[in-house]
Parts: sequence; C-alpha cells; structure tokens
Amino acid sequence: MTELISHLRSAVGAAHVLTEGDLAAWETDWRKRTRGKALAVVRPASTDEVAAVVRACAAAGAPIVPQGGNTGLVVGGVPDASGREVVLSLTRLNRVRGIDRDNLTMTVDAGCVLQNLQQAAADAGLLFPLSLAAEGSCTIGGNLATNAGGTQVVRYGNTRELCLGLEVVTAQGEVWNGLSGLRKDNTGYDLRDLFIGSEGTLGVITGATMKLYPRPAATLTAWAAVPSMQAAVTLLGLAHRHLGAGLTGFEVMGQFALSLVAKHYPQLRVPLYESVPYCVLLENADAESQEHARSVFERLLEVALEDGCAADAVVAENLTQAHQLWHIREAIPLAQAEEGLNIKHDISIPVSRIPAFCAETDALLQREIAGVRLVNFGHLGDGNLHYNVQAPAGGDMKAFLDENEERVNTLVYEQVKRFDGSISAEHGIGMLKAGKLPQYKSKVALSMMQALKRALDPENILNPGRVVAL
Repeated sequence: MTELISHLRSAVGAAHVLTEGDLAAWETDWRKRTRGKALAVVRPASTDEVAAVVRACAAAGAPIVPQGGNTGLVVGGVPDASGREVVLSLTRLNRVRGIDRDNLTMTVDAGCVLQNLQQAAADAGLLFPLSLAAEGSCTIGGNLATNAGGTQVVRYGNTRELCLGLEVVTAQGEVWNGLSGLRKDNTGYDLRDLFIGSEGTLGVITGATMKLYPRPAATLTAWAAVPSMQAAVTLLGLAHRHLGAGLTGFEVMGQFALSLVAKHYPQLRVPLYESVPYCVLLENADAESQEHARSVFERLLEVALEDGCAADAVVAENLTQAHQLWHIREAIPLAQAEEGLNIKHDISIPVSRIPAFCAETDALLQREIAGVRLVNFGHLGDGNLHYNVQAPAGGDMKAFLDENEERVNTLVYEQVKRFDGSISAEHGIGMLKAGKLPQYKSKVALSMMQALKRALDPENILNPGRVVAL
C-alpha cells in the first residue's frame, strides 16, 4: 500500500496523512469499547480533496471509513482490526459557506461542529434547532449520515427533516452537487434521502443546505414529577393540546437514572425525583411573548396536577435555571458511565404502547436476571427511549456484560419487535447492530437496501460491514 499512501499525500498534503504515532482518537469508538487499526488517517480540507482520496482508495481497493466527530454509538465510524481501512476524517471541512436569511437556509461543510452551526444561526438572528448531548463535538455530516435525533424532534423532526440539499462524493470519486435550498423539487428520485441515514455506506457527505427558523419570542422549561409512564404519556397529550407547535421538547427520565445523576453529580441538585418513578422535562417555545408562554405553560401544569398525571411541577424562572434542568437530563449518560459498564439500547416504540412495553420488559428483565438495574430515559415526545441495562450493584460489571449482553439484547429486541418498534431510533446500525438487522428487518427491505448498496458502491469500499452485509 506504499503507492496508495503516496497518492494520498499528494492529494491532501503529507501532514494530513497519519500512519504512525497515537491514532487512538480516530481508531477508538466514543464508548471506548472498540479499538481498530487504520491503514492511515486522511484529513482532506475540501470536497475536491475528498474526491481525490476516494478515487485513490478505489483504484487501490482500499476500504474507506468516513468519520466526523467520532461521537457515534454503534461502531460505524472507526476502522476494524484488519489494518486495511483508511479513515477519512472530515473535521477540516468546517466552513459555514453561507446563510440565506430570506430563504431561511444555511449551507455548510460536513465537518462543521453542530454547536458552531447553532451559534452561526443565532448570530444571524435565526434558529438551527438540532440539539443533542454531543453537540460540542459531533459534526453535521455525521448527524446527517446517521439521521441523528436529539431533544427537539417532537417539533422539528430528525436531521433528515432539517436538510434540503446535499453535496456528496460517490464511491467512484465523483461529486454530486445537490445543494438545493428548494423546499419543493419533484424532478425524479430524491437522492438526498438515499444518503441521509446511510452511515457513509453509499457516499461521503461533504456539504449540506439546512433549514433555519425564526427565533421564538420566549422559551420556557418545566420539570414535572409523574406517578407512572402512563401518566407521562397522558401529560404529553395535554402538552400537545395546550402548547401545539410550541412544544419543542418532552423528555422522560426514570427514577434510577436520576438517582445516578444525584449520586455522581450532587452539585446538579435533581428535583422532585425521590418519591415518583418518573420525571418529565418539557420545553415550550412561544412565538408571542414571555408572558403568554408562561401563562399557557402554567395552565397546562395546573390541568396536569388536577388530572393527576403530574404529582408536582416547577417552571424554570430564568435561562440559568432552564439550563440547569437540561444539564441534569444530559448528565444521565455520563452518570451511567460513572456507575460502570452498561448495555445500551436506542429503541423506538409507538408512544401509545410505551407504558405497556416498559411494564412488561422491566418485569421480564428483572425476572430473568436477578438484581439488574434499568436506566430508562429519552425522548418520549417522539417515542424514542434509551432503555439501558446496568449490572447489579457491587458486581463485576465487565463479567456481567460478557455473560449477559447478548441475552439482554435478545430479550429487549424481541419485546421491541412484539410492540411494533425499532431496534435503532437515532443512533444507527453501524457494525454493532449489523448482525441483528436481518432478524428485525423484512427480507424485502433488506433486499432493496442491498440492491442500493450494490448499485452505488459495487466494489464495496465505503464503510464495508456496516449497516448491511453483501
């Protein structure tokens, strides 16, 4: 592969082709459970350089692993252990190419960090609503490649719904410029949607045109203690009726999940969680005024307390308090990691069936595995739960994973299937779930996915072994 390395250095500059030294930042997945070995880490700075890298790799038959901020949770953006795969890091493609205020769009490089996009929109007096815990390090290209969700899907949709156009380098090293700012374009197949959510297996996203929104006049946050998951779903229905399109966030958090935050981050001062099985975090973005937002929000909570779907509730008095409440929600994965290794699930269930799913699956796991602890939290507003499983207290957590991970996954996924859900709501498939997909995707669906892969990447050089097997 000496000739390939020489071609890659010619394409992007020798300083940006890394083959020696500590490459752990590119070879280790976000959860630090998998470490691969790259033939090289290549860091292009433009779409033309990406295309040149892909052409060189295609000519040499070298597999390519596109990588953004490396914050993925399904081992889709790190190399395998073969030492044959080239990691294509897109973090140097980090320009905001332009903002069209009248069209409410922003065109950006794929390597832009999500938080920087949010700030660029805010500086223009507008809103880019995609928000998730890793926003300080994840990139918009990775968000698009995995169709990331986050905390505001209930109002704005997944990343797919926020994208109007893409620029993509194909498996042959050609550039498709589809950076349209059009909201209506019915000239044939929607190629954009082929690449969004494909996890780098069909093409390399290098740029995107994203939707922007007017900034709301006021945003308020509330925290409610609820007596059951069914009560949380009832509260969600009330929130839809009272707030309408103003409901931008609706998160549910189990008592044990919050107890981990209280244990490992006592400075966050978790409210109202000790006497109820769940708490809910709601956000209301109002187009009228702060006074109107508070009036509508407080009336919602009054009705919830009267109806019994909330046992207690508080409304953040200012932006600082609102940020503190969101910080508690975002600290759950960190607190869970502090507690020890765990088995993560990113599932979606029809909202109406979530209470029954939780009741039955909780009982099943506790019956099958003595002492198991359930860390259940997530985006109830769009039916997405992070239904995680922690080892029994005081036990050997690595041994627990080694002995029980496959069994726990099977128990949970079979329940998800029985309740007409999905085994991946917002994290993707990657390598982690690629072996499971044939069990939970129809043969017809898999056949069509494989046909697309063969048509667009016939040599199977783009992220092979991720998502679908050929």
